[in-house]
Amino acid sequence: MAGHEIVEFIRVVIECTAMGIEILAVMVIVTAIIVVTCSRGTVRYVLQIGRPGAYEAYKHQLGKPLLLGLDLLVASDLVKTVALELTMNNVLTLGLLVLIRTFLSWSLVVEIEGRWPWEAKEGKGSESLT
Repeated sequence: MAGHEIVEFIRVVIECTAMGIEILAVMVIVTAIIVVTCSRGTVRYVLQIGRPGAYEAYKHQLGKPLLLGLDLLVASDLVKTVALELTMNNVLTLGLLVLIRTFLSWSLVVEIEGRWPWEAKEGKGSESLT
């Protein structure tokens, strides 16, 4: 193999890897929504609508896979941008995508846990050091 062929082969492998990560992210999100909705999500939530904490449990079950899917999408974007075409335009686009997805992740954490990601959890970190 010539040097050009090796570089082209590596490029194809990286493109396929990035596409595989994107497909995995979509599969995680779609599968989680289907599983939560069918098995313990919407049906159980509707049947237990008067029970305290039913909505919060539903949010937790849907939110965690969404966070994982967002993280996988960021990883895919990083692989594509850094390994394939490291141009200023692509880096700026990546930065904007990471900012948007980070905002979405923080929004999900606030919705799920009821606190900002940098705030200590209740019961932890609140003890004095005396």
